[in-house]
Amino acid sequence: MDKDLFETMRLELRRGSLVLAVLACLRTERYGYTLRQALAADGLEMEESTLYPLLRRLEGQGLLTSEWREEEKRKKRFYVLSPQGEALLAALTEEWRGINASLDRML
Repeated sequence: MDKDLFETMRLELRRGSLVLAVLACLRTERYGYTLRQALAADGLEMEESTLYPLLRRLEGQGLLTSEWREEEKRKKRFYVLSPQGEALLAALTEEWRGINASLDRML
């Protein structure tokens, strides 16, 4: 097996899954570091260089809201799903389950 090709395809497969995972994790308010920890605890490690641009994009699309707060003498930006994000998460979850069921049958 071509390891470079496998890695390319693996990353492509993960890319769409990460958006769904981030949305799901942000049903509960978190700041970046705790979000990364939660994702990693569930087996989806993500680099900061991937996570923070994704958070900014999702917020720009109206799917997240954020606010700066001071915690432990440091300013941290907390993110949570917006109402639009909650609706999209529900729709994407349904779509994901359908795709997953189809793939399970095929595989």
